[in-house]
Amino acid sequence: MLMPEPDAATLARRAEIVADLRAIVPGEGVIESEQERRAYECDALTAYRQLPLVVVLPETTRQVVEVLRYCQARTLKVVPRGAGTSLSGGALPLADAVLLGMGKFKRILEIDAANRCVVAQPGVTNLGISQAVQGLGLYYAPDPSSQIACTIGGNVAENSGGVHCLKYGLTTNNVIGVEFVTIEGEVIRLGGKHFDAGGYDLLGVLVGSEGLLGIVTEVTVRVLPTPPGARALLIGFPTMQGAGDCVAAVIGAGVIPGGMEIMDRLAIEAAEAFVHAGYPLDVEALLIVELDGCAAEVDHLIARVEAIARAYGATTCRASQSEAERLLFWAGRKAAFPAVGRISPDYMCMDGTIPRKEIGSVLLRMKQMEEKHGLRVANVFHAGDGNLHPLILFDANISGELQRAEDFGHDILRLCVEVGGVLTGEHGVGVEKRDLMDAMFNEVDLAQQQRLKCAFDASGLLNPGKVFPQLCRCAELGRMHVHAGRLRFPDLPRF
Repeated sequence: MLMPEPDAATLARRAEIVADLRAIVPGEGVIESEQERRAYECDALTAYRQLPLVVVLPETTRQVVEVLRYCQARTLKVVPRGAGTSLSGGALPLADAVLLGMGKFKRILEIDAANRCVVAQPGVTNLGISQAVQGLGLYYAPDPSSQIACTIGGNVAENSGGVHCLKYGLTTNNVIGVEFVTIEGEVIRLGGKHFDAGGYDLLGVLVGSEGLLGIVTEVTVRVLPTPPGARALLIGFPTMQGAGDCVAAVIGAGVIPGGMEIMDRLAIEAAEAFVHAGYPLDVEALLIVELDGCAAEVDHLIARVEAIARAYGATTCRASQSEAERLLFWAGRKAAFPAVGRISPDYMCMDGTIPRKEIGSVLLRMKQMEEKHGLRVANVFHAGDGNLHPLILFDANISGELQRAEDFGHDILRLCVEVGGVLTGEHGVGVEKRDLMDAMFNEVDLAQQQRLKCAFDASGLLNPGKVFPQLCRCAELGRMHVHAGRLRFPDLPRF
């Protein structure tokens, strides 16, 4: 995996840059020593590591503005970072880039119960928002498995999802306003407390932009009334095909669960040994379905889902009988990733999305790929919206296994596109999927996306080396030909 070559001139004036940044962000706001920078050398995609040039931890929007103006004036690259839970290398530092950490922006600025929204700084954790409004009978619906640690700013960057995104939407469906700073240091507000705005959907462009367009300094999210009740079903199947077909049948019947997750045998065994959630161990696939609403509605939906599951070969079906039991069912799912870490020295978590009807066939193809690559895979994913999270198990200490894991992951993602899906559902492209973008987009598509980036960041200073498989200058994308210092047809307007 290649990254942009570090600029020698920038590396040579590192001491000067550090001193200048200390003047902008005084005190402990600049991290310069090699030992302290080690904490920022990677995100949750730990296979790739690189020390940043320097780490800056601003505390105010004004400091963010000044840092970005300084970097833009001196053509310094900037890599934004939240909590570092990105699984695609989106926060991977560069040797000649300023790493801009937003961890000190951790205040909830306003709770507006009347408008059912919360205004928070980007360093507030996902779970922290729900906890802040819990006493009002409200909650924030998107709930990534890392919600105890991941921040709302990072959620905006990656358009994160979670268990409840099937019914209540991803981050993009729940963020109604942002404040962000451009590389030129201009503070821009998009949206607000209203749900729709006229004109171009720039808010939709910013959510999921992976730090390529600007630095988010404030987020307004909608919060929802906590459902009056919820129960979870554990449904075991003798085959993964049956579980996948059941998912499509439930949605096809018009039932939209609050959450719908699948785990295969390997993931079931690991999670049960770790959490003791009461999962059945004699099945090949476990479907966890949550139904929420009033008691009568939930009971009716449970009966409907159980009937559909039995029709598709379910051998066991157990409904939670208390709130504690429901939470225990989900505790196993939420802890599946760390649980798998107990059975393998390393794993690579992939992220691709497929049509629901293809779940069974894609998982069967994945099993066949295990033999090809000589590695095991554990599956635990958001079944309701077809968002796969295969965990490829490997040992980085064994020569060649990391490369085989990467090759395995690339084959899985190409398969997702082949069956009509996409390369990512919620983890983003980052560096992990960057060189696979041409499997999904042609040259014209990619050039158009890069032109959009140029509109926000003409110098390509924000998070370079991510998302796009080939870096181009904005002039190259515009096909501008300059001869003897003059453009052809200089009288024509250019945008």
